Amino acid sequence: MRFLHTSDWHLGRRFHTEHLIDAQQAFLDHLITAARTRDVDAVLVAGDIYDRAIPSVDAVRLFNRALTQLAGLDVPIIMISGNHDSAHRLGVGSALLARAGVHLRTDPDSCHLPVILHDADGPVAVYGIPYLEPSMVRERLDADGASHQAVLSAALEQIRSDLTQHQPAGTRSVVLAHAFVTPGSGPHAREELEESPGSEREISVGGIAHAGADVFDGIDYVALGHLHRPQNVTDRIHYSGSPLAYSFSEAGHAKSFTLVELSAQGAPSLDPVPCPAPHRLERVAGLLQDLLTDPAHASLADAWLEVTLTDTAMPFEAMARLRRRFPHTLHLKHQPVRIPAQGGPGPTYSERVRGRSDLTIACDFITHLRGTEPTADEHALLQQAIDASRITEQHKETV
Repeated sequence: MRFLHTSDWHLGRRFHTEHLIDAQQAFLDHLITAARTRDVDAVLVAGDIYDRAIPSVDAVRLFNRALTQLAGLDVPIIMISGNHDSAHRLGVGSALLARAGVHLRTDPDSCHLPVILHDADGPVAVYGIPYLEPSMVRERLDADGASHQAVLSAALEQIRSDLTQHQPAGTRSVVLAHAFVTPGSGPHAREELEESPGSEREISVGGIAHAGADVFDGIDYVALGHLHRPQNVTDRIHYSGSPLAYSFSEAGHAKSFTLVELSAQGAPSLDPVPCPAPHRLERVAGLLQDLLTDPAHASLADAWLEVTLTDTAMPFEAMARLRRRFPHTLHLKHQPVRIPAQGGPGPTYSERVRGRSDLTIACDFITHLRGTEPTADEHALLQQAIDASRITEQHKETV
C-alpha cells in the first residue's frame, strides 16, 4: 500500500514580511499532482494544517480548494489537528466530509476509530491521534499522568485494543500523531533529534515536552508532524517535515513530503518527494560596508536574506541600504563584535535561557532575587501557575 505523508502546512503563515499563500498553493498543487501520478492509496496529513486557531480567509480558501481537488481524485485523505489548529473549527463537518473520503481526526475520543483501507495484501487500519494537550485530555483518556508520554501511551492502548479485538488478524497498522517523539525517553532524548529553533512553537507544559518512541511499539508505520526537518525517529517512525521553510533556522533544509510504501508484512520504505521553494534562504554576517561592496555577495541578490551586522554601532538606515543591493532582505540583527572582558564575555540573556523550560527559568529567577531556591511547595505552585497559563492560552485559541 502506498501513502503520501505530509504535515505542518501552516496555511496562512507569513515569512517575516512575505506572504506565503502563493507558495503554499504551489506546494498543494505539487502534492495533488503527486497523489494523481504516483498511484497512491491515501494521503496522510499529520497536523498543523493552519498556522493559527482562527485562520485567515485566504488560508481557508486554500484549504477548501486543496480538499476539493484531492477528494476529486477519489483518494482518501486522513488528517489530524496539530497544536496550531483549532481542533473544534477544523473538525466542523467531519462526518459529512468522511462521505467524500476526507477523514478528519480532531477529537481525542476518536483515536481508536480507524479508517480501513484495502489492497491486494489485505486491510490496513489507519488511526489518527490529534495533538493532545496533556492537562486537558488526561482524564478523558484515563492517562497515568499529565505528560505527553502518558497521554500518547493511553491513546495507543486504545488503538492496540481495537486492533486485537475488532480487526482481522494480520491487519497492518498506521498511526498519525502530532508530537515531539524521540528515539529514547531519557533526560537527553531531545538532543537525539534535529530541531529548528524558531521554526516551531514549543508544545510543552512544565517542560515535559517529548515522548519516547516505545509508545508506538507494534505499529507498522507512524506518520508524525511537528518537527519541520524531515527525519526518522526509527525505521518505522518518521517526520515528513514542513513543505516550506518558516524560519531562517531552516536555511539549507531540503523540504519534501514522503512517499511511503507499506509491504505485505508491514515494513515501510520511504522516498522523499522534493517540494518547490519560492526563494532559497541565506544567512550572512559582517560589517555593513563590506556587505554592500564585496562582489562575493552578489549571488545573494535573489535570496530571502537574514543579515547580522557586526558594526560597533547600528549603521544609519541599515535595512534600507541593504535592500538596495539585496531586495529580499527580510530580517536584520545587530551583534557587534566586542572586546572580551577579562575572564571572557558572559552569556546574553537569550543564551542563558535557550533550551530551558518555563519552570526552570522561573525557579532560577526566584533563586537570583532572594538567594535561596524555591521550596517544594513553591515549586509545585509555580508548576500549577505555568500549567494554568498554558491551558488558558489553549482555551483562547479554541473559542
